[in-house]
Amino acid sequence: MIKQPRDIDTNCADPISSTRPQHDSQNATRVQSPSNPETSKLGPLLKQHFGHNDFRPMQQQIIADVLCGRDVFVLMPTGGGKSLCYQLPSLVLPGVAVVVSPLIALMQDQVKALEANGIQATVLNSTVDYAEITQRESRAASGRYNLIYMAPERLMNPAGQRLLSRLKISHFAIDEAHCISEWGHDFRPEYRMLGQLRNRFADTPIIALTATATPRVADDIVKQLHLNRPGMYRGGFERKNLYYEVRRKERVFHQILRYLDDHAASAGIVYCLSRASTEQMAERLRAKNIDALPYHAGLPADERARNQHAFVYGKTRVITATIAFGMGIDKPDVRFVIHADLPRNLESYYQETGRAGRDGLRADCILFFSHGDKAKLERFIEEKENEHERKLAHVQLKQMIHYAYAIDCRSQGLLNYFGDEHDGDCGHCDNCLLPPQLNDATKDARKLLSAVARTGQRFGLNHVIDVLRGTQTDRIFRHNHQCLSVFGVGADQPKPYWRRLAETLIHDEQLALTRDDFRTAYLTGPSKPVLRGQVNVSLTVPRAAKRPRKQKPIATAVDDSRPIDQKLFGQLRSLRRTLADKQNIPPYVVFSDAALRHMAQRHPTTPQQFIQITGVGQHKLDRYGPIFMDAIAQHIANPATGP
Repeated sequence: MIKQPRDIDTNCADPISSTRPQHDSQNATRVQSPSNPETSKLGPLLKQHFGHNDFRPMQQQIIADVLCGRDVFVLMPTGGGKSLCYQLPSLVLPGVAVVVSPLIALMQDQVKALEANGIQATVLNSTVDYAEITQRESRAASGRYNLIYMAPERLMNPAGQRLLSRLKISHFAIDEAHCISEWGHDFRPEYRMLGQLRNRFADTPIIALTATATPRVADDIVKQLHLNRPGMYRGGFERKNLYYEVRRKERVFHQILRYLDDHAASAGIVYCLSRASTEQMAERLRAKNIDALPYHAGLPADERARNQHAFVYGKTRVITATIAFGMGIDKPDVRFVIHADLPRNLESYYQETGRAGRDGLRADCILFFSHGDKAKLERFIEEKENEHERKLAHVQLKQMIHYAYAIDCRSQGLLNYFGDEHDGDCGHCDNCLLPPQLNDATKDARKLLSAVARTGQRFGLNHVIDVLRGTQTDRIFRHNHQCLSVFGVGADQPKPYWRRLAETLIHDEQLALTRDDFRTAYLTGPSKPVLRGQVNVSLTVPRAAKRPRKQKPIATAVDDSRPIDQKLFGQLRSLRRTLADKQNIPPYVVFSDAALRHMAQRHPTTPQQFIQITGVGQHKLDRYGPIFMDAIAQHIANPATGP
C-alpha cells in the first residue's frame, strides 16, 4: 500500500509527560495518549488488514507513541498483541520498519502471516541465498516493503549496516527484548550490539517488546538500548484463558496419554528435563499412535527445523521438548503445555506456559511434580562454576518448588514474582476451582521423624518408610531395624502416603535430605517442635481421591451467547488445512481457531456477515471468503453430510 508522509513533531504530546505512568482499569501502567491526526487511520487499517474491530488494552496508545516518533518499551503478556504495536505503524509511517527477531523460523512465519493480511514484508537471514538477498535488498531500498525482519547478527554486521544506509527507516522493533539483559532468563550476547543503533539513528524511534521481564530486567533493557525518555507500557501478566494445574508425579506417561485421548483434537507441547527423556517421550507417544516429534539442542539443526516446522504447520500434533524449544513460536492454537518435569525457575515456567492459548481460547498448563525433581535440578546447579550463579539458581529453584506446593491461588504466586499484585481467587487454577482439602497429619509426622532419628539419620526415605510400614527386607534385618519401636507403626498407610508426608516436611524444612548421591534423610532444627507435638502438620488430600473437578473456565474470543456447531467447526478446520497445505503456510495463517469457532456460531454466508467474523479483514474476505461461505452454505443446506 502507498503510505503518506507525516510530520512526527506536530500534535504530539510532550515527551516528558508521556513517560509519567498512570493506572487504568486493565491493571496496566501506561502513558497519556498523544494527539496525532494519523491515529484516525488506525481503526480502518486494524479491520482491513488484521480483521479486528477493536484494539486490545494499550495497543492504540503504544501505536500513537510510535507515530509520534517516540521510543517505547512494551511489557505485555504472550497473546496480548505485541506484534501489532509495531506492524500497524508500518502501514502509516513513511519508510520501512526494521524488526529484530532472534529466531529464523519465527521471522518466516510472521512474514507469511503478514502477506496473508495484504502487508508487504520480507526476511533477510541465512536461509535465503545470495541472489535472492540482493533482490530483496533492492526492493527494500525502493520502498517495496512495510517491514523487514532480521536477526541481530545480520543487522549489525557490515552488510546489514550498508543496507540500513540505503533505507528510509520508520522505526526499529526489538522483539524478545529481554534477550539483551544479562538478568533475563534467555540472555543472548549478540543482542548487546543493538545498543549501537541509537548512536547512528538518533531520531528513529525504537520500540522494545517482551513478554517476560522483572522490573530489574525492564530497567536493563531501557538502559542497554539507550531508549530516550521512552513511553513505558506494562500490561498485567495474568492470562485468564490459561488453566494452571499441578499434579503429583505418579504414572506420568499414563496421565499424559489419558489427557491426549480426552483432547483428541488438541495440539501442544510436552516439556521434559533431559534430551533422553524428550526422545523417549516422543517414542512412547508414537507407539500409542499419537503424532509426536522431539526437539532438543542435541538434534542436528536440520532435524530440529523439520520437527518445529511440522508442529507449527499442523503436520504433527505433539512436540516433546527441552527448554531449547519454543521462544517466539508463533502458533496461536497451542491448546496445552505439559511439564513432565519441574522447570528451573518461575520465569522460564511462565514463558513456556505462555506458548499456550495465544488465540485467546482456553488452554491447559499442567505441571507434574515430585520432590525428586528438586534433587535432579540441584545437581545441575552444583555443576555451575560461578558461586553467584549457583546461589541465584538455588533461590529460583526454591521459588519454583514453593509454587508447586502452593495450596492457595497459583496466579497470585506466579504474578507476584513479576511484581503484579493479585488478590487471589483467579478462577482459572486448580486450587481456586477445587480448593485442596487438608488433613491433620501431626501424629504421622512425629512417627516419620522418629523413624529417621531411631535409624540414626543414616538412611534414605525408602528405607525409613519400609521401617515404618514393617516391611521385611534384607536390609532391615541386616541392621536389626525390625527391633526398633517404630517398626510397623505406620503399616496402616500406603507407601505413597508416607512419601507425600515426607515431601511436605522437607518443603517446610522440618526434614532434610543430603545433596549427595545417596540422599540420606536427617532432622533439622524445626524437626524438634514437631516431634514434641508443639507444631501441627497438615497434609493435602490428593485431588484424584476427591469429587470430580468443577468445570474449568473457558475464555473465548468468540461470541459465547451462541452454541458452536461442532460438525461445521470440524469441516472448516479440514478446509483450512487443505488450503494451508496448498499454499505451504501454517493453518492459522488462513484463519485462527477463534475465527473458525465464530463462523461455526454465526454461519455467515454473505460478505457483509463474513466481514464481521473475528480475524476477517478485507484481504482475507476477498481471498478466502467465497470458499468458506460456500462450505457454510452447503452445511446449512445439508447438515447431515456437509461439504
